[in-house]
Amino acid sequence: MEPSKEYVFKYKGFYFGAITTLEHVASLEDFEIKDSDIFIATYPKSGTVWTQNILALIMSEGHRNGTENMATMDRIPWLEYDMESVDFATLPSPRIFATHLPYYLVPRDMRNKRARIIYVTRNPKDVMVSYYHFSKFMNTLKKIPDFNLFMERFLSGKVLASSWIDHVAGWYSHAEDFNILFLTYEEMKKDLRSAVLKICNFLGKKLSEEEVDSVVRQATFENMRKDPRANYENMPEELAEKNKGKFLRKGTVGDWKNIMTVAQNERFDKVLGERMKTLPIKFVWDINDEM
Repeated sequence: MEPSKEYVFKYKGFYFGAITTLEHVASLEDFEIKDSDIFIATYPKSGTVWTQNILALIMSEGHRNGTENMATMDRIPWLEYDMESVDFATLPSPRIFATHLPYYLVPRDMRNKRARIIYVTRNPKDVMVSYYHFSKFMNTLKKIPDFNLFMERFLSGKVLASSWIDHVAGWYSHAEDFNILFLTYEEMKKDLRSAVLKICNFLGKKLSEEEVDSVVRQATFENMRKDPRANYENMPEELAEKNKGKFLRKGTVGDWKNIMTVAQNERFDKVLGERMKTLPIKFVWDINDEM
């Protein structure tokens, strides 16, 4: 059950997509890191775009410096995408990058606790359901209309970014190698202000109460979803069928219950349940659950 050869290639056990090359990915190990660099690391559909926007608001003080008209991809480029439009070397400091890379493929220098990494996890059932809807929208992903088939691919790691459990377990078990802050999507949904303050503290970014209020107000998922720049709505047509979805779709906690059958849920738990118990994360499966 290999992924479509049209859209992905495999490098050191990890599946990559169409908007990069083997040469670019292989070169990242020697990518020169600056101590001031900031990285958002996630498995796909775990809150990456939302976190990109939160971070952009924090670092540009609520866009008071005129950055609100910048596309998210230009402000916070993807490390592993091979994009001619962005010159990493000339980005203003602190440079901010997004990445779906596993811990073992990031630049070597980051393992010396250089740069700061914000790693966001989300409960994997919501990740999988969001990923399924996303695959119908993105032209760079293989279309798998049958959810049951998509679930089996997800569970076996035969999707872009490979295995969810390997990705999360890898970053958590090697945390001491990096300068890293762990957040969960669910805690950001439950108490965005606390998450913003955690990020500010981690980055050494001091904002006034008013500035924090401004960031939180602009960074709610609902406001981000209405913002064409925040929601990647200027993405080229060859990459996404815009009439079939959005980057920021529902943003809820527990949406998996609306699509997964009892049998599918049991199958999911059987495959991933035991390994998930070894992760130092309290998974929240419904927005009404206690955190």
